[in-house]
Amino acid sequence: MAAAQKIIIAEDDHGIQEVIRLILEGWGYEVIIYRSGLDLIHNKFEVPHLFILDKQLADIDGLDVCKWLKENPATRHIPVIMVSTSPHISKFALKAGADNFLEKPFKMQELKELVEKALL
Repeated sequence: MAAAQKIIIAEDDHGIQEVIRLILEGWGYEVIIYRSGLDLIHNKFEVPHLFILDKQLADIDGLDVCKWLKENPATRHIPVIMVSTSPHISKFALKAGADNFLEKPFKMQELKELVEKALL
């Protein structure tokens, strides 16, 4: 049996973390949560198949995390989905290198479609 595809989520809201984690694990993905963008940047991690980043992290702007991931040779090829409550952030997310944008609140089907598209 093939190993589950790994998704790293950077989200500082515990409730949202858990909802996304439960949904993705229910679909068969392995999920790793970072509550801080700086933790993600400063800690070694096994390169995932996908990053899901909240735009508004407590310690650093999610756009800066996205830029860092896309400038890092080890992660620049990994898709990034940026998540925010502000729809106008989508253009900034794409400019920072995000592959897609998901507006909160979102429906499970929207999340599923973006994750599946990113992992093709």
